[in-house]
Amino acid sequence: MAVSGVKEFEIKADPATVMQAVAAVDRLPEWSSAHKKITIESTHDDGRPHRVRMAVSILGINDEQVVDYTFEGDEKVTWTLVESGQQNQQDGSYVLTPTDSGTKVTFELTIDPKIPLPGFLVKKAQKTALETASKGLTKFVENF
Repeated sequence: MAVSGVKEFEIKADPATVMQAVAAVDRLPEWSSAHKKITIESTHDDGRPHRVRMAVSILGINDEQVVDYTFEGDEKVTWTLVESGQQNQQDGSYVLTPTDSGTKVTFELTIDPKIPLPGFLVKKAQKTALETASKGLTKFVENF
């Protein structure tokens, strides 16, 4: 059962700074407790990450995932799951929109676990990911 969610929040930094922090995927464990180890396997021509392997643990479920990142300037980053032991699908994005006081961030995430889990657990994992993104990323950017 795939679930999707959206979280909007504001960060007091310009979109280029927010995107620089988002693109620093090797530093995900600094602001996302679910991310345990990150290995950048390939990069785009501009040096931003393309294929990334990550060890994650959320709600006691451990997984090794490989995701591909695509960047659209400093406005948008998307990622798509390539392989995972625990998920059939994971698609996510950050869309950055300048505001008078910084950047509005729209974070979207769709996950589909391989193993049958109660719906409330899948929703809880997704909610945890959305909350981590808003609070963790905001704090990370403001100290970046």
